[in-house]
Amino acid sequence: MHPPSEEGLKSPRPAVQRKPAWLKVPLPGGEAYSRLKQLTSELSLHTVCEEARCPNIGECWKGDHATMTLMVLGDECTRRCRFCAVKTVDRAAPPDPQEPAHVGHAVAQLDLDYVVITSVDRDDLPDGGAAHYADCVREIRARSGRTVVETLIPDYAGSALETLLAAGPDVLAHNVEVVPRLQRRIRDPRCSFERSLVTLREARALGREQGLFTKSSLMLGLGETSDEVLEALELLRAAEVDFLTLGQYLRPTAQHAPVREYVTPERFAELEQVGRSLGFAYVASGPLVRSSYKAGEFFATRLVRERRAERALAQRHSS
Repeated sequence: MHPPSEEGLKSPRPAVQRKPAWLKVPLPGGEAYSRLKQLTSELSLHTVCEEARCPNIGECWKGDHATMTLMVLGDECTRRCRFCAVKTVDRAAPPDPQEPAHVGHAVAQLDLDYVVITSVDRDDLPDGGAAHYADCVREIRARSGRTVVETLIPDYAGSALETLLAAGPDVLAHNVEVVPRLQRRIRDPRCSFERSLVTLREARALGREQGLFTKSSLMLGLGETSDEVLEALELLRAAEVDFLTLGQYLRPTAQHAPVREYVTPERFAELEQVGRSLGFAYVASGPLVRSSYKAGEFFATRLVRERRAERALAQRHSS
């Protein structure tokens, strides 16, 4: 996380080979984990927790307050990002028309306090799958009204974003993934930091009246400098992003982008303070932090429910 030397700017740093001790996590297990794994299998649900090989699955799927990230619109993506383990195709299978009902049923049956609904990119669909996404949110609302719903979306804008926000998610997340300089190297060429900022700015503008929170995430360890990280955080805060997560990039396979640095827990702690000083309502920053992160979701749940109560009280007073 230190600025590179002049020589370092001319050629990328070599990949780091050995994981440090702070990235080691226990294997998932326990009664709650086994129950959730069985239920997701029975209901034919795709979870990012499993598809993206999240190291926190054991933590998030245990106890009485489990959180989960469900992936809709299939498990095949139309973009080819160099950091992601999800399989890619040019044209994926048509969306399952029964999936929104299955998602609503599953969330109610799992009795989730907080659920993240995300999707692969579906550039092969006219609206990118936004209407299907929105139907999933409505089914959750109908069957499990107390559940806080976060939608972690592709770079929707315009009518697609309006379609999704009309369903009333509590939190709208879209990840910029890496600092601006690394976008073309790490993300699909159709992605860009500026396009992602457009999504986040439009979400803020469209969702302000309904009390929407916005969220984004940045991976570290891909060769970014300290100044570049600060610039990215300032751009996100200028777009009025509420929640921020910062985590260590971990290479899924040898075919994916290599790790250039294992950022220390101390440096992540420093960045958490930087984020808070910039005005983010919440910052989760650590080697094992991911966009969907249990501690952050507990915090978001409290804020969302406080905002719901305030809005309900205001409506009673105005009627």
